[in-house]
Amino acid sequence: MLRTPRATARPVLWRLLVGAAASVAVAGSLTAVPPAAYAQADGIDLLSPAGPGGGPDRDHLTVTVRNAGGGADGTFELYCDPDGGSHPDPGGACTALKRDTRSDQDVFAPTPEGGFCTMQNGGPATAHITGTWAGRPVDATYDRRDGCQISRWDRLVPLLPDMKATGKG
Repeated sequence: MLRTPRATARPVLWRLLVGAAASVAVAGSLTAVPPAAYAQADGIDLLSPAGPGGGPDRDHLTVTVRNAGGGADGTFELYCDPDGGSHPDPGGACTALKRDTRSDQDVFAPTPEGGFCTMQNGGPATAHITGTWAGRPVDATYDRRDGCQISRWDRLVPLLPDMKATGKG
């Protein structure tokens, strides 16, 4: 029978003991971390008053509509993901914005200069949108003075009111 000298067995046992203690310490520290810390590490802020995705960098728009009629005039706040605010249709408005949002294109861009637009008048309605969308600042104005502006407005319905529904479009 082969015997292991005590001097050789001690370092092996010592390494096993230290390794086991370190594993227990790591496992214990993982369970001591509150769930909110894991959520914050993933970019979700559960501690924010606005809930998940509602941190200070959250997209937020202020939409002011004038002369649209049919109860559509006013100033409305819009938040997306999760959808909310005082806007009459936050879910529809966020869907319209997401549909037209592309990384290389500004959904709020004005119509290109020098384009051909039909000479129709879509009424006196105007809108001003400010805030942040897709991490970019927004300061855009809308009217319905010609075919191009009407088309630009209609692309953002229901963020902007549907003028056909108010009887002015």
